[in-house]
Amino acid sequence: MRRDQTVLQHVTQFFESRGSPMLEINRQQADVLEGCTLLFNQYGTAPGMLIKKEDTTFVFMPGVPFEMKHLMNTQILPRLTQQENSTYLSQENIIVGGIGESYLAEKIADIESELPASIKLAYLPTLTFVRLRLSGKGSDQETITATTKHYAEQLIHRLGEHVIANYDTTIEEFLIQKFIEHKLTLTTTESCTGGSLAAMITAIAGCSAMYVGGTIPYSNKLKQQLLGVREETLLQYGAVSEQTVIEMAEGAKKKFETHYAISTSGIAGPGGGTIDKPVGTVWVAVAGERETITKKFQFQNDRTINIERTRQLALFMLWQLLVKEHQIGMSL
Repeated sequence: MRRDQTVLQHVTQFFESRGSPMLEINRQQADVLEGCTLLFNQYGTAPGMLIKKEDTTFVFMPGVPFEMKHLMNTQILPRLTQQENSTYLSQENIIVGGIGESYLAEKIADIESELPASIKLAYLPTLTFVRLRLSGKGSDQETITATTKHYAEQLIHRLGEHVIANYDTTIEEFLIQKFIEHKLTLTTTESCTGGSLAAMITAIAGCSAMYVGGTIPYSNKLKQQLLGVREETLLQYGAVSEQTVIEMAEGAKKKFETHYAISTSGIAGPGGGTIDKPVGTVWVAVAGERETITKKFQFQNDRTINIERTRQLALFMLWQLLVKEHQIGMSL
């Protein structure tokens, strides 16, 4: 190991610019392997390192995910693809919703069984969506790219309306992009999700072009005052009901003058359930330009998981209505 003065200078400037003291353990980030090629890390302090030994390339990267991703995309992959006798990689991602992993696997089993040895299919599920990742590996870049794309197109045709996007994204990123493209606006009004749906949206840069804001009318009083939910609706059907979430969504859409509105109301748990409405009962409504859609979900007793499922499925419902009203679907 040796201490690289260029890296040490970068680490020193990093801490000085933030007015933070630099400890000896921070200086050690400038210690690098003898004979390595340094990979400058503009987003952090620890550099990446690359060493070649015979026909093998060894790469060492910082552990912070976004720093690692940056080095991989800007420095490592370009270097590897320039090597002679390189193995070329190709990847296609398909985001799928509204279908369980087991049923999904059964639906595309014949396509998967026909994949050549150079193409691998991975199922990467979340609580509510599945990302299908096709990874190709071959000695000819053009051939492996075309082959991977060919099988991705077969999967997209087979899965049809379940396909949300044909690239690696999240449901919130995809929706924000489509809302901006079509000059649409959105508001949210959340009871059981407590603002976490709004947090998903506002975590994405650029969302202000389509998201006007949201409300958290947790009490019945606020549902009436903010959104105009009728007292008789709450008395007759309760806060966790189809009728209430319809009035919440339509009231929010009218009050904030948006094209779309999402409302959530439920019993997230672990307490508060009844025989008629046990813990995990959730209603979601999405008010659109021409109609309002609703759906009842019955989850389990885990509060955190129930909230996460609700906010993701609410966005999936928004996507479904957006496709219906604006014909925003997959096209190859």
